[in-house]
Formats: sequence, structure tokens, C-alpha cells
Amino acid sequence: MRVYLPATIAMLRDLETSGEFRARSGTAFALTPALREAYVSGSDEELEYAALLDAARASLRLIAAEEKGEPRRVVVSADVEGVTLRPDLDAPVVRIGGPIPLSAVAAIHVDAPEAAEAVAAAAAVIDAADLGDPDAEFTLGDAEDHELAWYAPQELPFLLELL
Repeated sequence: MRVYLPATIAMLRDLETSGEFRARSGTAFALTPALREAYVSGSDEELEYAALLDAARASLRLIAAEEKGEPRRVVVSADVEGVTLRPDLDAPVVRIGGPIPLSAVAAIHVDAPEAAEAVAAAAAVIDAADLGDPDAEFTLGDAEDHELAWYAPQELPFLLELL
């Protein structure tokens, strides 16, 4: 199953060093039956993009938790077996059983440098947005207006060198 794992730049550095991606709490997002049911229509590609966007929003929470985190959303796409569906948490949420080897990574999605200011602002208000604050939700929208760039796994060393 293709999963979308929220991450940070620091987690990408760990991936490069160790050759494994360790998801926080084993949380990932995917095109699940519950996600498919939540949408009236949409192709698999559109629904997978929705799962990727949920992972990008979760990346904001990780950025907010890092003391000196770099304000760029990161999502790691990987193909894994043995995921556990968690519709009790949210429609696209799944749990993975352990570290994911770099060989299972399909792509890395990262904000461009010009998104940094909007991402930092969104990370600062992510909890308020979750609680329904309209101003915080607007700030979150500014960050989500930025598209994530796509990188192949073999480009990871070059991507980190550019940061």
C-alpha cells in the first residue's frame, strides 16, 4: 500500500544517515476504504493526493514540536505492507509496524524555500486551527497554497545539500 508519512527536514537527515525512515507514532496516511467513502467522487489519484495533503498538514504539527525545526513541510511516500487501518482516528490514517527502508521510499515531497514564512506561521497556529479558529485556519490556508516539490529517493543527498 502506498502511504504518505509526515516528516521534517531533520527526519530526512536521519533517513539519509540511517537508511531507514521512522514515522512518529507509526502514523501515516493512505487511500483507505474509509477515505474513499468520505468522498462522493474522485479518482484514486485525487484521493491519494487528499491523503498526501493530510500528511502535509500533520507535518506542520511535527515542525511545531521541533525546537529549532526548519519551516518546510515534508511528506515521504513509501510502499509498505502490513499497515493497520485506523478510521477511528481519521479516514486516511493508518499505522505502520516499524521503520521503512529507503528502498521502499517512492518519493519525497518538500516545500520550496519561498513557503518557509507561511509554513512557520501555520505551524505556530496549527492547534488553534484544529479547534476551529477561523484566523488560524486562514493562516493554514496560506501555507497549503504552496505546492510540495517532488524528489526521487536517489535525489535525497542533493536535496539536503541544497537546504
